[in-house]
Amino acid sequence: MSSTMNIRRTAGALGAEILGVDLSQDLPDDAIVAIRQALLDYQVIFFRNQALRPERQVAFGKRFGPLNVHPYVAGMAGHPEVMEVVKEPEDRINFGGGWHSDMSFLERPAIGSILYAVETPAFGGDTLFASQAAAFEALSPGLQKTLEGLNAIHSAAREYSSEGHSAQKRKSMAIAEADGLAGEYRHPMVLTHPETGRKALYVNPAFTIRIDGWKVRESKALLDYLFEHCRYEGFTCRFSWEAGSVAFWDNRSVWHFALNDYPGQRRHMRRVTVDPWPTQADRPQARRAESVS
Repeated sequence: MSSTMNIRRTAGALGAEILGVDLSQDLPDDAIVAIRQALLDYQVIFFRNQALRPERQVAFGKRFGPLNVHPYVAGMAGHPEVMEVVKEPEDRINFGGGWHSDMSFLERPAIGSILYAVETPAFGGDTLFASQAAAFEALSPGLQKTLEGLNAIHSAAREYSSEGHSAQKRKSMAIAEADGLAGEYRHPMVLTHPETGRKALYVNPAFTIRIDGWKVRESKALLDYLFEHCRYEGFTCRFSWEAGSVAFWDNRSVWHFALNDYPGQRRHMRRVTVDPWPTQADRPQARRAESVS
């Protein structure tokens, strides 16, 4: 690890702040390895006082995997991988305002998201995070075993429909509706993390629509129970943003929720989303990270 890098835990279930790192620089491999290990250890990591131009945020994200271009939200001109998440003072609905895991509605879901604060309100606008590994570990052995044998169906069809929260109009965001276009994809309800081996629940209220092979009514009873369980306070941490703050979370084991409690104020964030490498061999830091983990 870089000698100037310090890690400070922020909550019991997940979360740590990393100090002594300038993400705008071309970081050496050992710093990237240390950041990646912190992400695996703490599931969401935070940085303060960063000055990230879009191209530098893209460059940092690409150190961890190929970047996703969102299928429904337009990216920045010249930087399609960068999503500008903006709530103007006159907007009533924010983006990301509900518990979810980014991009679980894809066949190959994203592994991580990196969110940078450009402009923050004078009050409010925090983000909550919830460890789905802690949520799984708190279940009874019997329910754990049952869930490990099940798959769930994920889709953007509900959230990005004309009535869905994510597709609602916002002054400074171009969002397409997914009516008739979104596919359905099967994912295990318990995901074994490919790098840590830790198991986590992999369902979320935004994009999980039913349990595979179950009727919708049957699914609803179990999913509603899990959704309530998964947001228990003891599994969460809360991050208060300032301009220049960065959060980097692991979508394989973390939910998040952007709070909409700053009426009449502007909030401007930029997000890049990291996809999995096509194969293990394509991951340039894999061997080095394994040697220090």
